[in-house]
Amino acid sequence: MKRAPLLFLNVLIVATCGLIYELLAGTIASYVLGDSVTQFSLIIGIYLFAMGVGSWLSRFIDKGLAKRFVDIELAVAVLGGFSAPLLFLAFSRVSYFYAVLYFVVFAIGVFVGLEIPLLLRILKDHVEFKELVSRVLAFDYIGALLASILFPILFVPRLGLIRTSLVFGMLNAGVALWGTWLLRPLIKGRINGLRLRAVVVLVLLLIGLIKANTITSLAEDEMFADEIIHSKDTPYQRIVITRGRAGFQLFLNGNLQFSSTDEYRYHEALVHPAMILANNPRRVLVLGGGDGLALREILKYSSVEHVTLVDLDPSMTQLSSSFPLLTSLNHHAFDDPRVQVVNEDAFVWIEETTEQPYDTAIVDFPDPNTFALGKLYTTRFYRMLKSRLTQNAAVSVQSTSPMFARNSYWCIIRTLEATGFTVKPYYTAVPSFGLWGYALARSTPF
Repeated sequence: MKRAPLLFLNVLIVATCGLIYELLAGTIASYVLGDSVTQFSLIIGIYLFAMGVGSWLSRFIDKGLAKRFVDIELAVAVLGGFSAPLLFLAFSRVSYFYAVLYFVVFAIGVFVGLEIPLLLRILKDHVEFKELVSRVLAFDYIGALLASILFPILFVPRLGLIRTSLVFGMLNAGVALWGTWLLRPLIKGRINGLRLRAVVVLVLLLIGLIKANTITSLAEDEMFADEIIHSKDTPYQRIVITRGRAGFQLFLNGNLQFSSTDEYRYHEALVHPAMILANNPRRVLVLGGGDGLALREILKYSSVEHVTLVDLDPSMTQLSSSFPLLTSLNHHAFDDPRVQVVNEDAFVWIEETTEQPYDTAIVDFPDPNTFALGKLYTTRFYRMLKSRLTQNAAVSVQSTSPMFARNSYWCIIRTLEATGFTVKPYYTAVPSFGLWGYALARSTPF
């Protein structure tokens, strides 16, 4: 059996697994802590530094390279495979989550940093040096590319975060077990003990995979006060629906979007001032609002002939049009023939749309707590929105809490004014949120 080509395949696999663990840690940190730019920056920096530490430490391994490689693969399988369950459980149950997060990232990075130098030294007697370095680095970067493409497109939507980490842990354990045969001539002493350890790790990870729903429930039960009745990871967010005595609630990335007991206060205040000001609007644009609750209020107006709802996440609009609790609450708004759903980035859609101008726009985005959301609250976005409206159109924008986020609230008001809108700030009391603010705007004076 030719050993070199199969070891190059190992390089591809371990590189893919390593980056997947890094992406998992960054995604989980962003989900539970917010501020995705800071979290991903710290995770990437710590992980790369740890890989450098691992590469440096490899110089102290002089003997038994093949056995050490298998041992390290098993360590990565355990740490990486159980990283997502561990981090979710740690966030909900311990007060020192940051320490756990960065320790896990650093430890995985060190072990991954050990892998490639050891493989280079194992392969050096089988491949010419310049060929060896070019191939190993090429496969390493190809693995990173595969991970970065498949993680958001395939693994997270299909498997979720916890299952993804367990599957890739099993892949690392599989590489370790395979390595006991592939590298058998280079492994001195008893091999069966090494194989038994690999099998044990594989079995433990498989049990974790089978019990993934239970693990998720254990973690999230501590994060939410009420019973979780639905949860799903999408490429854009984690959707959770909980139900208690007072009704049910929708959470996106851990942030409350509405409670069924008082959401009418929020959505009536968001929709009706703009609809009344527009005076019998025919064409209405809804940006965000994938739950269909603003849509419900809009469709109460007999003058409405067409509504375009633009929401980034198709999973959200599909859920809102099919999940019984949501369809009952939004009065089956998505089934109305006047409604057109567009699952695109609102910023891109506004920039490129050729639709006829709208008489009213209801802007119901999540709070601007990330850079991705922040672009939807900029002067450029509001100028583009203004260009898609009729001359006397009215706009209503959810504008965060004037009590708990005063700077954000007034920043949104001033940004709208800077784009030429005349703005009337207002607020209402929503028990689930406290005082909540809005901006009513139009191009002409009130």
